[in-house]
Amino acid sequence: MERRGGRAAYRWGATVVASTAAFAVLVPTSSAQAASGPSGITARGAYLLDSGANKQLWAKDADTKRQMASTTKIMTAVVVLDTKKVNLNKQVTIKKEYRDYVAKEGASTADLKTGDKVTVRQLLYGLMLPSGCDAAYALADTFGSGSTMAARKKSFITKMNDRAKALGLKNTKYDSFDGISAKGSNYTTPRDMAKLARHAIGNSTFKTVVKAQSTKQKATNGRTYTWYNTNKLLGSYQGTFGIKTGTGTAAGPCLVFATTKGKRTVVGVILNDGNRYADAKKMLDWSFKTKTKVAWRALPSSAQQD
Repeated sequence: MERRGGRAAYRWGATVVASTAAFAVLVPTSSAQAASGPSGITARGAYLLDSGANKQLWAKDADTKRQMASTTKIMTAVVVLDTKKVNLNKQVTIKKEYRDYVAKEGASTADLKTGDKVTVRQLLYGLMLPSGCDAAYALADTFGSGSTMAARKKSFITKMNDRAKALGLKNTKYDSFDGISAKGSNYTTPRDMAKLARHAIGNSTFKTVVKAQSTKQKATNGRTYTWYNTNKLLGSYQGTFGIKTGTGTAAGPCLVFATTKGKRTVVGVILNDGNRYADAKKMLDWSFKTKTKVAWRALPSSAQQD
């Protein structure tokens, strides 16, 4: 969750609700579409994509622009991994500013310690499993261009938007490297997000990272970080290997997921849904024409919630 309650979350929510209303022009779901898809889905927006065939299976308000919260971090990872000749073993020194940012925003965190040196690959785990906004900041600061941190952050967000255009995400915009949107101009649609997710899982490193239920990563000074994946669909619904959660005041609970059964992979997107996991199960059961019994994976009390 990019902001967890408190003063910062409510201030952000007040800012973005109006802007969300300004751009969220609802596209009604036809009765035929509803009849031919999973029933009882409470998400404001949702999408199912057959990844192999690159074919829409079902959609609900597929082209309505909505806040996406920490699912933003899928693009953060994509920008890094799509960087030409990216060195995943490059060491990054954790700056105090990354921790200060998380504390100021009340954001989800990988709890990176000032002065520790970790690799880009390790930062990707810290980004995608505990939804670390400090890890997102570190990656933006490392892969952005400019002589100041502010310039590098701005540069990285520009790269996110450039990548969105290159991938044909026509209704997606980023004003944030982690989903914390000061002005509410950080949005996507279910269709765009599914397209981005399909691209992302084509990268073997990305897929390896997001399918991990937990990980232990050691910094160069010997400190060990233990991170748990906030995505409860992992380890609960057989065949699921990702992808990312997100929760925000304006965005509501969000979930982007991918599941393989046999030779078929389905990518799903849920935006603003208080029943995201139950609805993801319904969507997957409908996609694979099955009824699955699920015991939801419990996160340790120390784990981040997103």
